[in-house]
Amino acid sequence: MSLPSFAALFRPSQLFTIRGGVHPETRKSLSSESAIEDMPLPSLIRVPLQQHIGAEAEPLVQRDDLVLKGQLIGKARGPVSANIHAPTSGRVIAVGHFTAPHPSGLPVPTITIRPDGEDRWGPRLARLRPEDAPPEEIAAKVAEAGIVGMGGATFPAAVKLNLRAKFDLHTLIINGAECEPYLTCDDRLMRERAEELADGIGIMARALGVQRVIVAIESNKPQAIEAMQRHNRALGFTLRVKVVPTQYPMGSEKHLVKILTGKETPARALTAELGVVVHNAATAYAVHLAVRYGEPLISRVVTVSGRGVRRPANIRALIGTPVADLLAHCGGLAEEPERLLLGGPMMGQPIQNRRVPIVKGTNGVLALTAGETRERDVMPCIRCGLCVQVCPVGLTPFELNARIQADDLQGAAKVGLLDCIACGCCSYTCPSNISLVQTIHFAKGKLAEEESRKHKQEETRRLAAARKAREEAAAEAKRQAMARRKAEMEAKKKREAEAAAQAQTAAPEAEPVQHGDATP
Repeated sequence: MSLPSFAALFRPSQLFTIRGGVHPETRKSLSSESAIEDMPLPSLIRVPLQQHIGAEAEPLVQRDDLVLKGQLIGKARGPVSANIHAPTSGRVIAVGHFTAPHPSGLPVPTITIRPDGEDRWGPRLARLRPEDAPPEEIAAKVAEAGIVGMGGATFPAAVKLNLRAKFDLHTLIINGAECEPYLTCDDRLMRERAEELADGIGIMARALGVQRVIVAIESNKPQAIEAMQRHNRALGFTLRVKVVPTQYPMGSEKHLVKILTGKETPARALTAELGVVVHNAATAYAVHLAVRYGEPLISRVVTVSGRGVRRPANIRALIGTPVADLLAHCGGLAEEPERLLLGGPMMGQPIQNRRVPIVKGTNGVLALTAGETRERDVMPCIRCGLCVQVCPVGLTPFELNARIQADDLQGAAKVGLLDCIACGCCSYTCPSNISLVQTIHFAKGKLAEEESRKHKQEETRRLAAARKAREEAAAEAKRQAMARRKAEMEAKKKREAEAAAQAQTAAPEAEPVQHGDATP
């Protein structure tokens, strides 16, 4: 299939439309005017080895080891993985399991560090001059720094930067939409660190080998738009700032590509197949720090908000900082929250334990009161179709829900279960207050479990068949070896018998003894 020309994909001021979506109350004013502030060192830091999509990192430290800030403590394992670095200096007091920042609350491999208060840097990563560095070297530096997608997806950034080797890329889109309510960390980053962020964007564009860069920002962030327009050049690239409508889920990369290019990414395909790569704004800033200053990803800006928080703020915190410490830094809780979330209210993960740490993909900590949540009684589906109207992927959530409730997971998969992006629009708009997205989440997990079990069974059968084949081959080889040995022994006996017969035939007959005349 031939792709449309570059000029045809992008017209100077044209925006396209996306299907579905909702317009929830943004509630960004709670923290949007709070400048980024650095949080003091916490008393304890817990660094999970699984903070990214892919294989968990392999621990490189043991209990009682002393570590320095920026030191590699977890090594990436496999092609899709990410390095983990010590957020500060201190002593490792445990390498074991601790509660994950996830609704399951299950323990995950974690390195626990007690900071020494000195915050001493170890040797930093070697710096690069991106103007001269080849794309492969830039991508390798990003991988070395352990940078992942910081908008919440946590896909290893270097893997995306290396897509130039597989696809014909022409455009980099920087996702500055930040469409989730309450969250303002990317907004503040663009307003306060626009020059550094632009440099990171230019570095990524050079690594990808693209010709065009677009910075997409929702219309409700005028100051961020102005700041990025002032810093619209980096490493020879012109950064075109495009203002997109304030609509959820505008931050979904496939929908961002659709509204900017008019091209729809096929289900379960990559935007790179259209020649476009999408990176988050915070990721670009992390790339700037890694390449220019040799700083691995050990901290990030987090929005702490919700009416349950006394002083909503945007905090630069070390990776591994407990949620309780962030809340305490913001004055504590004004009242007991109805729901505590990591991330935004639409796609965020509810947590019960405030001791869990923030990770590389944590862009928000929300303490929502009862007045901010929609806790109502669940009623039967009235098949009004509102969930279909707002679904940005074009699915029929009520049908998915019906099939899931009937335990027909394969049927649900046939009508698009695996295409759901879990944006939560269906649950938000449902007049019956049915937890559609949670049901779909559950079904995806159950289907993955079934597929995994099926795969294991098939693998077990394959291994059993392979073992049986090996045993039969070994038995056959043994039989053949015994037959050969028997044939060799019989041949040897035959040769020996023939040799004996020949020897007997060839031997001369003994002459009779001549006696003298014995007559007297």
